[in-house]
Amino acid sequence: METEESFDAEASFDDPSCLSPQSPGTTSPARRQNKEREIRETKITINCVTFPVSSSSLTPEQQLLKPDEWSYCDYFWADKRDPQGATVTGFEVLLQKQLKGKQMQKEMAEIKIEEEYAKNLSKLSMFPMAAQEEGTLGEAWGHLKKSLADEAEVHLKFSSKLQSEVEKPLLNFRGDNFKKDMKKYDHHIADLRKQLVSRYAGVEKARKALADRQKDLEVKTQQLEIKLSNKTEEDIKKARRKSTQAGDDLMRCVDLYNQSQSKWFEEMVTTSMELEKLEVERIEMIQQHLRQYTTLRHETDMFSQSTLEPVDHLLQSVDPAKDRELWVKEHKTGDLRPVDMDI
Repeated sequence: METEESFDAEASFDDPSCLSPQSPGTTSPARRQNKEREIRETKITINCVTFPVSSSSLTPEQQLLKPDEWSYCDYFWADKRDPQGATVTGFEVLLQKQLKGKQMQKEMAEIKIEEEYAKNLSKLSMFPMAAQEEGTLGEAWGHLKKSLADEAEVHLKFSSKLQSEVEKPLLNFRGDNFKKDMKKYDHHIADLRKQLVSRYAGVEKARKALADRQKDLEVKTQQLEIKLSNKTEEDIKKARRKSTQAGDDLMRCVDLYNQSQSKWFEEMVTTSMELEKLEVERIEMIQQHLRQYTTLRHETDMFSQSTLEPVDHLLQSVDPAKDRELWVKEHKTGDLRPVDMDI
């Protein structure tokens, strides 16, 4: 992340001496350099946003806005790098969270397995598999196939309720206007950030102009003192007026920068808390409908269990000896056994 250290009016205005209308242009170059050095020790400008240096970050004005809540408005002020190396603002990270959340709920809504499962059970129950099985085992097998049809009906009903009570609400939550709203947030904060960048460029330009004017004044003053130039005192006064004007311009530019940063700060707090509220609503909505899913699932499991209870009872009654008796009685060919032949 590119780091630029700069003069900052906020620190200057904290100094009681700056409550007077004294312009930076009336300050000697050495004194101004000392003042800028003091500011660099307490504040730093990163990507045109001014922050306190880490050693001075525990000041009262740096207290968390919402302590112990891990609120969005406290943790997304700086920029970061994405895996491709591009700069991503903290606000863009929050927007990406919202858009990913929309995609996640869409994926959660696509629960098609129940409908497919029910259709496959129904097909399975209609296949003439082992239809000629006889006896107590044949009776149990027949009831098992019937239970497949009953369970298929239960799962079809479950799938229908799932679609109306879980899938559709998830899909319809925050429709097409949601992305448009997110773009409005994005453009609004981005415009404020662009204005801040522009104001910062103005500060840098004004500071350079002041340095040039003060250097010019210093050179002319030295030339006059050592008689290397025939410049009159009037020329010195003119150079001093230009230096003072450049200092006034710098103060004005810094004031505009601070106003822009203050506006960006306020909108960041307001908008990030709005996004936080939207995320809470999304999570609570999904929680509610997933609870509805588990309720429907419990009901389905109970119905499925009821279709298996008769099958369990019949399977316990399967008797190989009884089945053999029934089969022999129906299919026997004779009970007289062979004997020896007589001569």
